[in-house]
Amino acid sequence: MRAGFVAGGNGREGEGALYWATMSAQALRDLRKAIHNQTFAPAYYFHGDDEYRKEGTVRQLMAGAVDPATRDFNFDLLRGADVSAEQLESAVNTPPMMAERRVVVVRDVGALKKDVRAGLDRYLTRPSSTTVLVLIATAGAKADKELERAGVALAFPAMRDREVVEWVLEQAREVHGVTSSERAAELLVEHVGPDTAQLASELDKLASYTQGGAIDEVAVREVVGVRQGESLGDFLDRVAERDVDAALSLVEHVLLLPKSGLVPIIMALTAQTMAIGWGRLARDRGLPAQRLEAEFFGLLKETGAYPMRPWGEATKCWARNVSRWDSASIDQALAALLAADRAAKDTRLSSDEQMLASLVCTLCVPARHHAA
Repeated sequence: MRAGFVAGGNGREGEGALYWATMSAQALRDLRKAIHNQTFAPAYYFHGDDEYRKEGTVRQLMAGAVDPATRDFNFDLLRGADVSAEQLESAVNTPPMMAERRVVVVRDVGALKKDVRAGLDRYLTRPSSTTVLVLIATAGAKADKELERAGVALAFPAMRDREVVEWVLEQAREVHGVTSSERAAELLVEHVGPDTAQLASELDKLASYTQGGAIDEVAVREVVGVRQGESLGDFLDRVAERDVDAALSLVEHVLLLPKSGLVPIIMALTAQTMAIGWGRLARDRGLPAQRLEAEFFGLLKETGAYPMRPWGEATKCWARNVSRWDSASIDQALAALLAADRAAKDTRLSSDEQMLASLVCTLCVPARHHAA
């Protein structure tokens, strides 16, 4: 039953996500150890969609492996689409000058021409002991299995909801030397979204605001501009409760939230409606109400769906409001969401506020009222 729920997912299966998270964490620990001990592998392969974390780790590697005093002699930056086979061969085989090693970075490695890639593959079978080769794939590129096998692979996939919160807590602690409450981190992710670059920027502001003190919900609300009761999560709660007046009162505000907008809100509403529909079906088949929250959490973990707010908050809301929805209302809501998604991506006369208000009315009013 769970396999059918994929709205808002990131395309990774549960087991695959766990594999990448575990592998990447170990690879990062190994890289930090290598930097500390100055014992580098001959080749590193960076890939994944999270450019901020990927680039940050590349910078750490380069800072640790390149001697600043001899950087001009021992560092080469090449681009996959532009480099020739001769240029690459010369770069990786040139001995270091007045240093233990040289570093060669190849960006957009997937764009290498056939002859250049053939030369790279040959080199990787017998790499130079004095060269650290760093291969970087662009976001959206499929992982290259041969490069994963040939070097140390570090994956930076887009993180799931809970992973983003944990990353925020870690960044606050390790980068800024401050603590953050879990709820503050959840609130930050809820309002900024999973964009790690934007989250890092907001954490910089929060650390300055608290002047070394703990980051709490009050700090997040002050710095990010979050007002009590006017978050995207609050809006989704009101729609799940089918409270049309309260939901309409939040339409203008949620459209102005950072990393928000009509299309992301429609995606969040779609994920929520599909989840509640799944819960309605499960209840009709005999699932006890007290098990709903745990089942919803398992559903999110299995499918990787992104509800655009903390999982715990979403699952509590869905479990609490399943009884307010019947199959006809779910069908009506999904049809309205599909129509709204199509309209939002086309040239239109209605404003985003008008479209979202109309959608809220359709979702919150029982299906039989529309039929009448």
